[in-house]
Amino acid sequence: MTKLKTTRQRTRLLGATALGSALLAGGGTAWAQESGPQVEELVVTALKRSTVLQDTPIAISAVTGETLAKMGVDNISDYAKAVPGLTLVDGGPGARRIVIRGIQGAGEAQVGVYYDEVPVGGSPGTTSDSGARSPDLKMFDVQQVEVLRGPQGTLYGSGSMAGTVRVIFKKPIYEYEGAVEGNIFSTNEGGMGYEANAMVNVPLVEDKLAARAVLFYREAEGYVDNTYLGLKNVNDETTWAGRLLVRFEPTENLTIDAAAFVQRTDGASSLVSVRAGDYVSTARAELPLFDDYNIYSLTGRWDLGWGTLTGVTSKYSRSQLQTTDVSNFISNLRNNPALCASRNGGLPCGPGEFATYNAYVNTHTPSTLHQPQDVDTWTNELRLSSNGDGALNWTVGLFSEDRDAFILSQQQGVDPATGIAYSPARISTVRTIDDSLKQTAAFGEGSYEVTDKLTLTAGARYFKYEKKIVGETTIGLDLIGARVTPPTTVSSKEDGWVFKFNASYEVNDDIMVYAQAAEGFRPGGANQVIGLPGALTPYSSDSLVNYEIGAKTAWWNNRLTLNFDVYQIDWDNMQVSGRTPNGAFSFISNAGAARVRGAEIEAFLNPMTGLQLQANASFSDAKLVEDQINPDVNAPGREGDRIPYIPKATAGVAVQYTWPLSDTLDGMARLDANYVGS
Repeated sequence: MTKLKTTRQRTRLLGATALGSALLAGGGTAWAQESGPQVEELVVTALKRSTVLQDTPIAISAVTGETLAKMGVDNISDYAKAVPGLTLVDGGPGARRIVIRGIQGAGEAQVGVYYDEVPVGGSPGTTSDSGARSPDLKMFDVQQVEVLRGPQGTLYGSGSMAGTVRVIFKKPIYEYEGAVEGNIFSTNEGGMGYEANAMVNVPLVEDKLAARAVLFYREAEGYVDNTYLGLKNVNDETTWAGRLLVRFEPTENLTIDAAAFVQRTDGASSLVSVRAGDYVSTARAELPLFDDYNIYSLTGRWDLGWGTLTGVTSKYSRSQLQTTDVSNFISNLRNNPALCASRNGGLPCGPGEFATYNAYVNTHTPSTLHQPQDVDTWTNELRLSSNGDGALNWTVGLFSEDRDAFILSQQQGVDPATGIAYSPARISTVRTIDDSLKQTAAFGEGSYEVTDKLTLTAGARYFKYEKKIVGETTIGLDLIGARVTPPTTVSSKEDGWVFKFNASYEVNDDIMVYAQAAEGFRPGGANQVIGLPGALTPYSSDSLVNYEIGAKTAWWNNRLTLNFDVYQIDWDNMQVSGRTPNGAFSFISNAGAARVRGAEIEAFLNPMTGLQLQANASFSDAKLVEDQINPDVNAPGREGDRIPYIPKATAGVAVQYTWPLSDTLDGMARLDANYVGS
C-alpha cells in the first residue's frame, strides 16, 4: 500500500542577489513604496479586464512576484500554503492534483492552471485522470499570481470547475535589466540542494521591440529511502527551465507578445510504503520519471479606445514518463484457483498444476508499469472587453481547444537484485491509447452599475465538446485479463450552458459586500479499459453550483485590509474512480453527490513603516450527501464521508520587516508559518 506525501519543508541557507542598474538603483525606491503605511494596491486581470483587487467582487487572492521571492516560493506547491482554500494532493514531480474548496476527484482537472494566457494541463494517461497530473512550472521572474476561488465556468470554461490559478510572467521592457538569484537549501530527512536563476532584459528597438530571457536550474537530494533495494534518497530531482519573451509594439495601440517556455524534470517517484514508516519505500524496482514541457504562445492586444480586442493562440506540449511498481499485485496472483484453472483447460488445479502456474506467475514479477505519454494541445481565444469606467463593463469571446494524447503502457520485468529494468526489455503486456478532446465555446460577462453603490453582474458560456479514445492491446497477459485486441474506438460528446450571477454593494469607500451564484462543469469521457462492460464505457460530465457571500474591507486609512467569504457548493453526478473486478484496471463512472460548506479569510496589515503582517485561514466541511453507488460501480464513498485529502482547516501567518541599508540596498527579514489540519 502506498500513500501520497505532501510538500517537504526546506530551510533556505543563502538568499538572493540582483544585478543591473534598474534593480540596484531602484532598491531604496522600491522599499519606500512597499513599506509605506498603506497596504499595496494590486491590479488584477482575473475578469479578463483590469480591475483593482479590493474592488473585484469575487473570492480572489493575488501576490506580486517580489513577495513570492521574499517568501522563497518558486512553484505552485509552495505558494499554495499562502492562499486560503488552496491545497495540493502531492504525488511527486508530475503527479500533483490542485484542489480549491475541497473539490477533488478523478477525471479532467477541476482547477484551471494558466501561464499567462495559456491553459496547461496533464496527460489523461490510461485512466483518463488528467487532473492528477497538473503542471508545476518554476515561477522565477513572475509579475504576480492570482488564485480565483470558486467556479469560473463562464470566463475560463471546463478546466475551472472549482477555481483558477493564473501565473503572470514579467514582460519585456524598453531598458536594460538583469538579475541573478541563488539558493542553497536542506530537506528534512534528505540532503542539501541548490538552485540558480538568471534573467536578462534587452531593448532591441527603442520603444518598439524588446526581449527578456530567463534561465532556471535546480538540484535537490531525495528524502525517501528504499529499504528493499538498500538505496537512500531515491527521489532525487533535477530541473532546468528556460523562457524567452519578445514584445513588439508597432503602434501605440497594438501590442504583440511572443513567448516560448521549456522545462524538464528528471527524478523518481516519491511514493512511500505506509507500513514501513515515514519516508520509506519498499518498492521492488527503481521508479524513474521525467517530465518535459514546451509552451509556445502568440498574444495580440489592440486598444480600440472604447474596448480592447485580444487574440491568443498557443501550443502546449508535454512528455512524461511514469513508472509504477506492480510486483506485489502480480505476486498476489499466486495460488489463485480461478486463474490456475483457466490455464489448466478449465479444470481445478492440483499441487502439480499449482506449482506450474506459480512458476508462470514468477516469470512476470518483479515488474513495473512503464508509461511514457505525450500530449499536444492547441488553444485559441478571441475576446473583446470594454474599456473605461462607464456604468456598463463587459467581455465577450470565443474559445477552442484541440488536445491529442498518446500513451504507451508496458509491463516490464526488472532485475530482482537491483530493481533495474532488464535490457533488452522483458515485456509482459503492451497497450496503446490515443486520446483526443475537441471543445469550442462562446462566452460573455457583463457588469452594470445600477447605482453608485450597487453593481449587478451576469455571465454565460455555451460549450460543446467531443472526446474520442482509441485503444489497442498488442501483447496480452492472461493473468490480468489483457488479451490481444485490434484498435477499438469509444467516444462521448456533450454540449450545454453554465451561468454566473453576482451582486455587489459598496457600503462606503472602504467596505464592499457581494453575493454570487456560479456554475462549474468539466467534460465527461469514455473509458478504454480491457474487459470493461459496454455500460461502463462512457461517463458524463459532472457539475456544481457555488453560492457565496463575502466582504472586502479596508481599515485604518488602508493600513489594514480584511476580506472574508462563506460558501456552499452542491456537486452532482460526481465522476469517481472504480476498478475492474480483478483489480488490474481503474475506470471512471458517475456516482454520488457532495456538499462543501466553508469560510475563508485574509488579512494584510502595515502597522508601521517597514513592517508587514499577513494572515489567512480557511475552514471546510466537504462531505458526501449520497452514497457513491450506481448499478455499474460501487465506489468506497458513503453518505456522510469526508472527501479525502481535504483538511478541515488551514491557516498561515507571515511577518516581514524591511529596512534601508543604503541608498541602493535594503535589508529584509521574513517569517512564514503554516498549519494544515486533518
